Amino acid sequence: MARKIDPSTLKITDVRFADIDGAPKRCTLIKVFTNQGIIGYGEVRDASSRTYAAMLKSRILGENPCNVERIFRRIKQFGGHSRQGGGVSGIEVALWDIAGKAWGVPVWQLLGGKFRDKIRIYCDTDADGHGKEMGKALKERMKMGFTYLKMDLGIELLMGQKGCLSAPLGFLEKMREYKKTVFSTPHGSIDPRAMRGEAYELFSTQHHLTGIHLTEKGLDFLENYMADVRSVIGYEIPIAIDHLGHIPLEDCIKLAKRLEKFNLAWMEDPVPWQMTEQYVKLSNATTVPIGTGEDIYLKENFLPLLKSGSLAVVHPDVLSTGGILETKKIGDMAEDYGAAMAIHMAESPIACMAAVHVAAATRNFTALEVHSVDVPWWEDIVKGLPKPLIKDGYIDVPNAPGLGIEELNEKLIQEKLHKDFPVAWAPTTEWDKEWANDRLWS
Repeated sequence: MARKIDPSTLKITDVRFADIDGAPKRCTLIKVFTNQGIIGYGEVRDASSRTYAAMLKSRILGENPCNVERIFRRIKQFGGHSRQGGGVSGIEVALWDIAGKAWGVPVWQLLGGKFRDKIRIYCDTDADGHGKEMGKALKERMKMGFTYLKMDLGIELLMGQKGCLSAPLGFLEKMREYKKTVFSTPHGSIDPRAMRGEAYELFSTQHHLTGIHLTEKGLDFLENYMADVRSVIGYEIPIAIDHLGHIPLEDCIKLAKRLEKFNLAWMEDPVPWQMTEQYVKLSNATTVPIGTGEDIYLKENFLPLLKSGSLAVVHPDVLSTGGILETKKIGDMAEDYGAAMAIHMAESPIACMAAVHVAAATRNFTALEVHSVDVPWWEDIVKGLPKPLIKDGYIDVPNAPGLGIEELNEKLIQEKLHKDFPVAWAPTTEWDKEWANDRLWS
């Protein structure tokens, strides 16, 4: 007979980690243990550090994990934008998983119910060569059943094209040189140990300060590239573009005007998200929809962009925003300002299912990103979900308790462990008594 769970007496007893590689990047998986045997699964955002989550352990031990928002409000001060939000977010996801299991309902039910039974997926797509090759790669996605597409369209395509970019002499050559060492994995994760001196300057300088500009020849190339893509896939299917490169606002405007005829779903992260006025100028200068948000932590930091009216699409990542409930709140707030919500996701099926529950419970949701369509073992990391997980471009919303994941595939995790952390679920007792006066007011 199954053990009866008493949610009122649940306590958090431990937090442990396993780092795997290539799914598609480095992923830090989280287990939050309880006194009644329930384990909650979470995850730190791709290519981030487990320390952001480990430091929270002493602050949540002994707490009832079902009090998700109470715990979140205690720990959210230890998160930050982009990957720095991954620890708080990953722990929050695991708490929702426990709460759903404890009460016997899926997370989407705890969020107020669902608006849809299946979640539309789009997958980022890479291709070598010119626009026709990218078009063929995207056409293959369509044959797999995907009804929404995304691709990169930016200065990376122009690096080998003579006369397409202008920059301080030697700058682009140094970028190419450093990329060979800084981007040290097959999936493009930046190795922070290589980010020193000039390398840091090259890859950390904000867009408008790099001195990189598109020439008219470069604009012609990108316009023709997009035309070739549309000639293969047609104009009926939505397609978004990403990774424009570190170019200034003026160049983004020039490029957007060239691309208006191609009926884009959105142009993603054209300038740093903090620069609200630049988003306003861009959106006023073009009919291309503008989207951003995967690096923004907490709902209040989306508010200036939404109030400005510059965004057609908010694009949060559940593992950056602060977690499941914060992402749901961001979606609801975006709807109030007339924006749709797409969700960024480049992690394991744990993060994917967290996003699925948010998408199910948020009315203005559009599409969820999956970065691992070409990783054959990706969905095998977890057990209990349908296979294939993605069917005809959709993921079915689960009805099982919590995230819907029964357990993790420990054998596969052992095979895929990251070289820097060769032991899965090792004790984390060094974090049990980490302490500080965390109060934010006197």
